[in-house]
Amino acid sequence: MWLIGIIGVLFLFYTVLILFYTRSWNQMPLQAPAADPAKEKTRFTIIIPARNEAANILRLLESIKQQRYPLHLFELIVVDDHSDDETATLVEQFRAANHPSFLITLIRLTGDGLNSYKKKAIETGIAAARHEWIVCTDADCIVPPGWLQGFAQLIHEAGPVFIAAPVAFMEAETLVNVFQDLDFLTLQGITAASVYKNIHTMCNGANLAYRRDVFEEVKGFKGIDTIASGDDMLLMHKIWKQYPHRIAYLKSKQTIVKTVAAPTWKAFINQRIRWASKATHYDDKRIFAVLLLVYLFNLSFLVLLIAAFINSRCLYVLFIFWGLKTIIEYPFIKSVAWFFNKQSRLKYFFLFQPLHIGYTILAGFLGSFGRYEWKGRQVK
Repeated sequence: MWLIGIIGVLFLFYTVLILFYTRSWNQMPLQAPAADPAKEKTRFTIIIPARNEAANILRLLESIKQQRYPLHLFELIVVDDHSDDETATLVEQFRAANHPSFLITLIRLTGDGLNSYKKKAIETGIAAARHEWIVCTDADCIVPPGWLQGFAQLIHEAGPVFIAAPVAFMEAETLVNVFQDLDFLTLQGITAASVYKNIHTMCNGANLAYRRDVFEEVKGFKGIDTIASGDDMLLMHKIWKQYPHRIAYLKSKQTIVKTVAAPTWKAFINQRIRWASKATHYDDKRIFAVLLLVYLFNLSFLVLLIAAFINSRCLYVLFIFWGLKTIIEYPFIKSVAWFFNKQSRLKYFFLFQPLHIGYTILAGFLGSFGRYEWKGRQVK
């Protein structure tokens, strides 16, 4: 049957891709914790865009305050993006309580009618930055004590201009959280493997760093500033085009940033649509080809399901490919789960496969043609 033949070819290419990611992830060396942070000299400006994050911002600020990195070597800039809650007030109170030992600047973003407020917030923060390295995270995150030290160590050892670093979801025992946790582990593993092998550019805005002069050299977000998402991956690709061999991934357990997972299925789908919306804007044809392969392979399951109403044998083929997909992916997700200490999530992996396939099809489609809500705004 020609349909099964086409799906078999897609599965073959998909298998090669996953095996490549698995091997690359396992080849990547794990960074050992540095012995003496006091000897470091790299200076960082941490930039946090924040919109309506009163429930989370103090937790992040406290975690940054606990850095083992010397306080005089970093500053913190919080850019309030038109919050209508107590975000700015809480930052002001925290700054007053910790001044002068902990340098915090609060900037209120001005101007409406933008499609990418977050990029504008980051640009505003960089314009006020005093140090040579920009470190970005999100207001709903928690950073570990060795966070800045891990960046400094890699900068000293490898001399990169852009660093992607690991992110994990905070855990909760809800169905939507467990599903996101497993899905995000896969994305994190792919991110690390692709950056390590320099096959395409991926990162997450909750944990990355880049040189300020390089940001200015590539003219920042110019050319991508009308796109709502992409303050991380689209910028990374711009920098990669200038410095293709100076992009690094920081595989270090001491730098894993934890972020809040979407609390509901609706919020989760909106988040993934936002991520998928960047796909058509990539100049990097390598990553577009990978995304297209993954999308078509997942779409083939829906095609098989529809075909099963005409020919019942297609249902058996669907279950066979479901099992084969799980077998191919499991060693990869298992290795990544070990790094993030999330082995307990693996028992759900097989059962969540249909849900993963369904959301991939939906988010990929709506990300290309639909609008979505983010931070209380309707964007496209």
